[in-house]
Amino acid sequence: MAIGGLISSRNFGSFIGSDSRLLVSQQDKACQKEQAISHIRRERSGIAVVRNVQGNMFTQKLSAYIYGPMFHVTSNSNEKVSKFIVNSHLRKRSNGRCECHLSSEHSLGSCFQPRAENNRIGTCNWKGQQYQHVRANRIRAHYKSEDFDITEAEVDALQSSNGTSEASLVEGYAEETYPWWEQFPKRWVIVLLCFSAFLLCNMDRVNMSIAILPMSKEFNWNSATVGLIQSSFFWGYLLTQIVGGIWADKIGGKRVLGFGVVWWSIATILTPIAAKIGLPFLLITRAFMGIGEGVAMPAMNNILSKWIPVSERSRSLALVYSGMYLGSVTGLAFSPFLIHKFGWPSVFYSFGSLGSIWFAAWLSKAYSSPKEDPELREEEKRLILGDSVSKEPVTEIPWKLILSKAPVWALIISHFCHNWGTFILLTWMPTYYNQVLKFNLTESGLLCVLPWLTMAFFANIGGWIADTLVSKGLSITTVRKIMQSIGFLGPAFFLTQLSHVRTPAMAVLCMACSQGSDAFSQSGLYSNHQDIGPRYAGVLLGLSNTAGVLAGVFGTAATGYILQKGSWDDVFKVAVVLYIIGTLVWNLFATGEKIID
Repeated sequence: MAIGGLISSRNFGSFIGSDSRLLVSQQDKACQKEQAISHIRRERSGIAVVRNVQGNMFTQKLSAYIYGPMFHVTSNSNEKVSKFIVNSHLRKRSNGRCECHLSSEHSLGSCFQPRAENNRIGTCNWKGQQYQHVRANRIRAHYKSEDFDITEAEVDALQSSNGTSEASLVEGYAEETYPWWEQFPKRWVIVLLCFSAFLLCNMDRVNMSIAILPMSKEFNWNSATVGLIQSSFFWGYLLTQIVGGIWADKIGGKRVLGFGVVWWSIATILTPIAAKIGLPFLLITRAFMGIGEGVAMPAMNNILSKWIPVSERSRSLALVYSGMYLGSVTGLAFSPFLIHKFGWPSVFYSFGSLGSIWFAAWLSKAYSSPKEDPELREEEKRLILGDSVSKEPVTEIPWKLILSKAPVWALIISHFCHNWGTFILLTWMPTYYNQVLKFNLTESGLLCVLPWLTMAFFANIGGWIADTLVSKGLSITTVRKIMQSIGFLGPAFFLTQLSHVRTPAMAVLCMACSQGSDAFSQSGLYSNHQDIGPRYAGVLLGLSNTAGVLAGVFGTAATGYILQKGSWDDVFKVAVVLYIIGTLVWNLFATGEKIID
């Protein structure tokens, strides 16, 4: 916290002496040397040059400490000691330049008592009546620290009836302590809020896959109706991928993501009511829920592109996307319990109401960019904006420029290839366990959540690896290609091994390893939108994720058709071919450099 300005105390003699003075001078710059900062006492020290009245000079160490509201400066040598304390209220923090001109003369105050026989004076200890003695030579000390960035300080006057003294603190340094929760980086508060939003996103999405069983019994739905209800979510989800990206890039990610969470939370709460009114109302409600969740990924991508420096990009995105995986785990774990205890409507009421808690925290803590946050500390703002691009709001989307870039199409094609295999595994895995491995999923519930847990774990491992490689000097393009190649070739390899395993345990291991290596894509293509066009990160993710959702829809339907005519080996072969195509396209055309400004 920088302190500066004039600090004066008219009756300072009660502390130092009726005729002694402390002057802070910008004129005398006798010495400029070392500076040390202690995080425990926040010590500021330097080397002072002291000149006595005869003109002889010697050096002595001059230190400054901050004790709460007390600013304590001492000057020490083997022969002489001088101390003073100024009671100040420190307002702000920054580095500063401090120059002190210390002079001692004849007169004394109430706290300094004369010792005429040996020309000594006594300094008063504030917490007791102990005295320290120093030789009253006429000396001057000049002190200067190295950095500067000055703001303000306030000093309480000390009164004395014997005279006046003045203290002028022209420039100085002080560091204010913050509670630990205020020292936590604000950019990671944004990341954690996005993580929790995606946690709620998948909790609200997967609860229908559990609740649909008692619902279909109550309302006498057949398999075709169940499939229609499940697919109705994607009607709205596809609709707002690109639109959500445009909104986020133009009006800011905070508003769009907040809107999305509130929208899908309301739709979740209304689901039981709509189901009891009639099937058309339920289909519309599920489509509305898809509208809300469709804007989440583009809005998140937009806000993180402004808040996260490139050296932390992979880790932050991996953490946010792992919220989706853990949301699936949470939803699958708690939905059966709630249905058993309170009935199927309780799942929608309880999960949907959590959105209001999140929204309250989002309103109070989140901002679309660091420039809009009045509470963001300057050093963190410099870190965020130091290596980032211009953060001006987007007024027009350059569609022709975006669609003319080969790396954009590499993103779109790779996202399609990636999601084909991912959606097949996640959608059809329970059926594979039951039909091929002969597992009873009711008794082996862990197998349902194992892929999600594996993806959550390896997504964060991959993010850490990617950011470490970038910090070591490896180019962003190389890092993105390495991580995405693992995300493609890893699942392809483990899927080819499924036809060779003979035990259910090995089959489950292959599936888990396939999903774990798939999660490295979070540090590959899912991070690349912010690399190639940070200002249009929302639109770019909307474009590629639209292709990804279409891959999920078509891949899920095509898998059912393949199983009618062929086998699971054929299903896996199609996914492997698409993984290889995605690998080739990605490594030939993708880049980690900014191509759209």
